[in-house]
Amino acid sequence: MKPTAEHYDLIRRPLVTEKSTMASSFNTVLFETHPDADKRKIKEAVEAIFSVKVKSVNTLILKGKKVRFRGRIGQRKKIKKALVRLEEGYTIDTGVSG
Repeated sequence: MKPTAEHYDLIRRPLVTEKSTMASSFNTVLFETHPDADKRKIKEAVEAIFSVKVKSVNTLILKGKKVRFRGRIGQRKKIKKALVRLEEGYTIDTGVSG
């Protein structure tokens, strides 16, 4: 399948954190996705963009935490994460060295 502009809009960026580095040893990659993306669309987008086979997709929404800056209260934006588990033999290089 050829990637379209909609696929690139769904997958915003790979998340490179300590936790995602540990998850890469289990053939799992973390992405920040569009808040309205569902699991089926995320799977389709990852398979199209990276030419891999996806085994499963788990999603979670992190609520924006309240922050104080110069005496004013604000709130960070909420983000949606996708934990994408790949089939055996497939890898995605996100810049995380394992």
